[in-house]
Amino acid sequence: MWADALLILGAYLLGAFPAVYLLGRLRGVDLSQEEDMHISLWRQVGRREGFIGIAWDIVKGGIAVGLVRAFDYDWGTVVGVGLAVIVGRMWSIFLGLRGEKANTTSLGVAIALAYQATAFILVPILVGVGIRTLPRLLDSRQSANERLKFGGPPSLSLPLGMLAAFALFPVGCWYTDQKGLTTVAGIVIFALIVAKRLTAGLREDLKTATNKTSVLFNRMLFDRSYL
Repeated sequence: MWADALLILGAYLLGAFPAVYLLGRLRGVDLSQEEDMHISLWRQVGRREGFIGIAWDIVKGGIAVGLVRAFDYDWGTVVGVGLAVIVGRMWSIFLGLRGEKANTTSLGVAIALAYQATAFILVPILVGVGIRTLPRLLDSRQSANERLKFGGPPSLSLPLGMLAAFALFPVGCWYTDQKGLTTVAGIVIFALIVAKRLTAGLREDLKTATNKTSVLFNRMLFDRSYL
């Protein structure tokens, strides 16, 4: 029991380790107040660092779950480790219980928990990426360097695709006959994603909001208070 608890604690600390923030600090950029550290790292520091930050956050979720699975721990511990990595990314003890939305980390955890349901996750995400990103990449009016900066207003299709992906993940777990606890974990992951979207910086936004319902609606679907 103690070993399982230590594994879950270690998974939380792994998720909480602020690698993206530290990559920014190493280049003299403070990302702690940015709405999205990944986007800010990509735009303000560089594409290489941005790619490393995204890849790390996906891989760490998969590695944590994969290692526990490899040593044949109880499935409840496997699920607990996966959820702990996500919680650590969302509410990092190293950043004063602040953190990111953990979409990337949740993606790695979900695939490691039920790779059979990968299509249910990736298809909505790829559609969301394609709607906004492909037109930017194919815009011949800009240089290749400008296109890869992904400038302009934030994407609406990507956060919507992410939301759909995590909503469909428990459905995919059920459809592919995964363990019941895995399906429950999928529901919890979706609930965490929604909770973080709705609550991150909400108090400040509501102080100036003229339509609070619209703020909550935009946060739920598009991961931002104002469009």
